[in-house]
Amino acid sequence: MSSVRVRFAPSPTGYLHVGGARTALFNWLFARHHSGVFVLRIEDTDAARSTEAATQVILDALEYLGLDWDEGPGRGGDYGPYYQSQRLNLYKEYAATLIERGRAYECYCTPEELDQRRQEQMKQGRDTRYDGRCRHLSEEERQALKAQGRVPVIRFASLEEGETLVEDLVRGTVTFDNITQVDDFVIFKSDGMPTYNFAVVVDDALMKITHVIRGEDHLSNTPKQIQIYEALGFEPPKFAHIPMILGPDKSLLSKRHGATSVTQFQDEGYLASAMVNYLSLLGWGYDDSQTIFSISELIEKFSIGRVSKNPAVFDIQKLEWMNGVYIRELSLDELYEAALPYWQKAGFLPEEVSAEVKEYALKILKELQTRLKLVADAVDLAQYFFVDDYPYQEEIVQKILTKPQTEDIMNYVHGVIKDAPKLDEEYLKPQFQVGLEKFGIKMGGLIQPIRVALTGTNVSPGIYDVLELLGKERVLARIERTLVMLREKELI
Repeated sequence: MSSVRVRFAPSPTGYLHVGGARTALFNWLFARHHSGVFVLRIEDTDAARSTEAATQVILDALEYLGLDWDEGPGRGGDYGPYYQSQRLNLYKEYAATLIERGRAYECYCTPEELDQRRQEQMKQGRDTRYDGRCRHLSEEERQALKAQGRVPVIRFASLEEGETLVEDLVRGTVTFDNITQVDDFVIFKSDGMPTYNFAVVVDDALMKITHVIRGEDHLSNTPKQIQIYEALGFEPPKFAHIPMILGPDKSLLSKRHGATSVTQFQDEGYLASAMVNYLSLLGWGYDDSQTIFSISELIEKFSIGRVSKNPAVFDIQKLEWMNGVYIRELSLDELYEAALPYWQKAGFLPEEVSAEVKEYALKILKELQTRLKLVADAVDLAQYFFVDDYPYQEEIVQKILTKPQTEDIMNYVHGVIKDAPKLDEEYLKPQFQVGLEKFGIKMGGLIQPIRVALTGTNVSPGIYDVLELLGKERVLARIERTLVMLREKELI
């Protein structure tokens, strides 16, 4: 396939959500697979809702995912996406062409009149649609309506018989009845702005878009757009409507299911490589055996032919698992770069990190890497390595530090640590073994109270690794601090 041109065309009215990101990804993969062009177009004609900030959020999200676009003038002539707000003259020109050809007309019906007719149609059990009464107004009638101060919209004169066929690359042939399913819809609003269905056709035609890959929710718009293409003499692109994304309860994915914006997933510590891999599997799959794909593999293997018709279910647990897989594949330096902003925000590390502190951080990450599902988890899991006044988990204290001999065990370990020439397993394990015999306990009975004393919890890397990382001075201070806490609470 040659000369493939696709586009992603978001409206800057909020965050880039999972569904939009998946659409952008499928377009990007399709373009890269065919060595084609990926166009980014910002559909910002809704002046009341579109904002510069929302546009930047979309651009940042695409950058995070690594979905680079190939052309566009941007603002002020800089390289960047296309903006519909800069193309208004084009839409006016083509709307005028449709009017000249008898395929569009001015409509002077007020919102109140339209609503009244809609209510009447509903009472009669009829489909709600524009009744076409302004389609054949005489010039005198138009002038009389204008004299009343009415500002017209422009409606497309849709076909009044037959069917419009959508040859969809995912769903096959979809048939729409022109009488009942395509009315004379508005293409230009009274405020002088084009509607989505009109502007998107002009843009896709002039940008020579060959394939329109978008969500299934746009399928009902497609017959309207095909009729506009044909009325303007443009060849329609090939359409592919990809399945919707559902939450675990099989309803449309929304905020009630948790995070849905790409920015939020980024903030929570999902790696871009994991996000791209997971999003690619929402409605597409290569085979039943492979789940983990590199970017290059996705580009190589992606095809519209393997996109499913069925809705995709967003499974946050699977995404977390996949993110953990990608975290474990990072080098320690890569993981450090990923974790650094979180540790700095938490106050664990300064803005300028010395070589010595970085070395300490790398040792911590070596112990934590297999435990991380999200990069942000590195804050909670590493807290006690950086903060000496870490909190104790009350439930764990009650469960482990109130057992008989706790005070004696901790004093014994304090003595062992104090006399130790170095804190490593080779030296400490035999000393701890002596303690087991002394107190008549198993290794867990000695290690668990020490772990709680050093970390505030009962889950951590291996105790010898924790001891070595903390160092003698901090270990002794923490055992002493814990004993003071227990005495103050009269738990020992």
